[in-house]
Amino acid sequence: MDYLRPELGEDETPGPEPEDIDALVLDRLAAYGHKAELEDEAEDEAEHGDEAEREQSEDSDDAFEEAVALEDPETDEAPDFAAEQEPAVEVVLEAEPEPGEPEVGTIAPGPSEPERRRRRALRDRSGTPSPRKGKKSSKDKKPKKLVGLKIGASQIAAAQIVNNGAPELVEVFREPLEPGLVVSGEIRDPDALGEALKRFFELHKLPKRGIRLGLANNRIGVRVFEIDGVTDPQQLDNAIRFRAEEVLPIPLDQAVLDYVVLEEEAREDGTSVKRILLVVAYREVVDRYLQACRGAGLHVVGIDLEAFALLRALEAPADRDSTAGALVAVAIGHDRTTIAVSNGRLCEFTRVLDWGGWSLNVAIARELDKAPSEVEGIKRQVSLARDTEVEGLTSEQVTKVRSAVQRALDGFTRELVASLHFYQAQPGALGIGEVVLTGGAAHMVGLPEAVGELVGVPIRLGDPFKRVKVGPNIAHDIQHGSVAVAIGLGIED
Repeated sequence: MDYLRPELGEDETPGPEPEDIDALVLDRLAAYGHKAELEDEAEDEAEHGDEAEREQSEDSDDAFEEAVALEDPETDEAPDFAAEQEPAVEVVLEAEPEPGEPEVGTIAPGPSEPERRRRRALRDRSGTPSPRKGKKSSKDKKPKKLVGLKIGASQIAAAQIVNNGAPELVEVFREPLEPGLVVSGEIRDPDALGEALKRFFELHKLPKRGIRLGLANNRIGVRVFEIDGVTDPQQLDNAIRFRAEEVLPIPLDQAVLDYVVLEEEAREDGTSVKRILLVVAYREVVDRYLQACRGAGLHVVGIDLEAFALLRALEAPADRDSTAGALVAVAIGHDRTTIAVSNGRLCEFTRVLDWGGWSLNVAIARELDKAPSEVEGIKRQVSLARDTEVEGLTSEQVTKVRSAVQRALDGFTRELVASLHFYQAQPGALGIGEVVLTGGAAHMVGLPEAVGELVGVPIRLGDPFKRVKVGPNIAHDIQHGSVAVAIGLGIED
């Protein structure tokens, strides 16, 4: 699939843009998701000739209107892929029923056990096709050493992973990012971000090759649907593109898309039914990220959705027992929350919610008549599990702050439940087994338990460090949730 442009090494001259975007091929949609593996043959030869050089070498003050009104009234709003759809949906590829106001704690069960057995039997008879692979040259090899790069609205995070059997976390760093460079997952100033990336990589002496970049916003979407009666690969490709063209709010020449066949079943009449995972992104969104990376001299070898990286960071691919239900990974960032639902092997559903830790800042700031940026320290001291003292606040103020945080969480939980309701309305959806929380805001004392009570399913705090072998150079005081996506981007399963 035509997807992304190869990135330039430190000594290369930028090629034409954006025309050369179509020179690239999506390599594969692998376990836990969809990765665009990029290859530039000239760079590949240089890397094989000089391995030593290879080795040497969240989220924003704009998140909500309340925050903008308090602090930055001049900030522009990024265009939203889902602007004409339900706000919580990333990309609506077919008509979505209105979920209404779901009652918290009433997530619908998945298919019954007899239905699951019937589907498993059908899959056993028909077989599940392997993921469609892109074109590969004879020299194409998976890089064993990767640097997962997550660019959020409030920070840059990078994790260097050595993939040799079990993944090993060699280095992991994060640094604050100037507000306004990245807003709602979109880059406002690629040149300034490129300079910030360059300083970040030089400061921490990170390799500039082998970079895998993560993307997540409401203009990048994932959708699962079914295609009936098509067996020829070329006809299937055309059918999926035709289906996408019918429902996308933009012309296909402005979008990049690819898909994988999740499973294939045979109906009683012999008709083949394929379950498709489709990934769609605005071409300009991808292009601006690559422009920033090129400005920093980074060689990007792959682009991945953050939802897929999140799943890799929290759990190794496995044949999950369908009776155990789906794994739901939830990463609460600065101004966005990424939701990813997995059956254990593949990501079946993902959404990005416009809600993050900054929403808690806004709620607290309203109670205390302060600016959201002024209450970050207060937020870090608040506990939802027990009464605690907060420096500079009276006991009455602490009580009001806790109530404000709880109300904000109520709104977040309703969006989460609505998203899970929508997932469970899809064909083949599993029941919800557990929810794993991560991200910086998830570390608030008592927050996982508070969300769990409202959602009504088991919730635990995820730890990406349990997924990797931790090297000796890793700082013990780094907040694990804030680097989960970066770690997942570096893991090669």
